[in-house]
Amino acid sequence: MRVLVAEDHHLLARNIATGLRRQSMAVDVAASGDEAERMCRHTAYEVVILDRDLPVLTGDEVCRRVRRLPDPPRVLLLTAAGELGDRVYGLERLGADDYLAKPFDFAELVARVRALSRRAARPTPPPLRHDRIVLDPARHEVTVDGSRTALTPKEFAVLRALMEAGGEAVAHRDLVRAVWDEHLDPRTTAVRATVSRLRGKLGDRVVIAADTGRGYRLCG
Repeated sequence: MRVLVAEDHHLLARNIATGLRRQSMAVDVAASGDEAERMCRHTAYEVVILDRDLPVLTGDEVCRRVRRLPDPPRVLLLTAAGELGDRVYGLERLGADDYLAKPFDFAELVARVRALSRRAARPTPPPLRHDRIVLDPARHEVTVDGSRTALTPKEFAVLRALMEAGGEAVAHRDLVRAVWDEHLDPRTTAVRATVSRLRGKLGDRVVIAADTGRGYRLCG
């Protein structure tokens, strides 16, 4: 799940992002309204956690603009204004999908984000197949020769990206963008380490090839 946290309070934004990443979510952070709108236009977020009191462009205006996108994300308004009138205004007039007043319990925030993600879910995709490997996105399950193989969320996401490419090379930067988030250093060895673990779990050291200068691809 990819989430945008639009919050200008640096410590709060960092804490929310860190907590969501520990829940296996890919999280980007925006500190102003104009930055949040720009990021929503260029990245397909499932959920946007949006502070109403953002600088440059208010959260209210960001919400209005984001709702007009062709495929808008679900919007969770996060604000210190928690009166009934504020909640009704955010949900009915701004078009937000949910509303959470500060201070809040982090477990509730996670539950609300997951609930919004389920509401934003696209039609169930069919299983992906490559040689002996079958990946079922709906069940989050991978089998090799009919036997289930346990993968971490990152390993699963990398394998899915490679299988969706149909044997074409997927660039390192594209894997970082699809599986991790903007927080990750593009020079990281995380992709290489994840691919190495995947090869071991799939039982074939050559099932994933590294094409110098192009990225990774499935063999066969």
